Amino acid sequence: MGSAAAPWKSLLLTALESNGHIKHSQFLQLATVGANGRPSNRTVVFRGFQEGSDNIQINTDSRSRKVEELKNCPFAEQREKAWSSIPSKTRMQYLGPNPGLPYLTGQPAKENLQDSSSGPVDSYCLLVFNPDQVDYVNLKSEKRFLYKASSSSRGEKLWSTERINP
Repeated sequence: MGSAAAPWKSLLLTALESNGHIKHSQFLQLATVGANGRPSNRTVVFRGFQEGSDNIQINTDSRSRKVEELKNCPFAEQREKAWSSIPSKTRMQYLGPNPGLPYLTGQPAKENLQDSSSGPVDSYCLLVFNPDQVDYVNLKSEKRFLYKASSSSRGEKLWSTERINP
């Protein structure tokens, strides 16, 4: 299946590059719906695009609630490649206690738990999102565009663009 370049991807990359000096410019919000039907929102870090695609990559801890809510299964090869590309300090985040549980006094330091350089640990999860709609807003220029994906008769991903009110 082929794919036409997503017109929103260059806008996102330009914004990230222009704001690279701002530490939190790589942060984004990920919202899910829990088993109880209630929404849940958290901050995640944009880790780039899956090679040769418009798929957005995010690293996370497989023990976190968002993984259960997303019911997503990572593909091993991409997971290993992503693991090797992140800094050691970031890898250490996946060696500690389960996220979201109370902190226990005396729990072991992360650096004493396991060697993070031998490949992805079980708790490391790579989320890959294949967007089919992107709502781009630039409040400074007062422009907003809605990008929607569709498939051609040959299975190619095509994008339509509609300018809408901010």
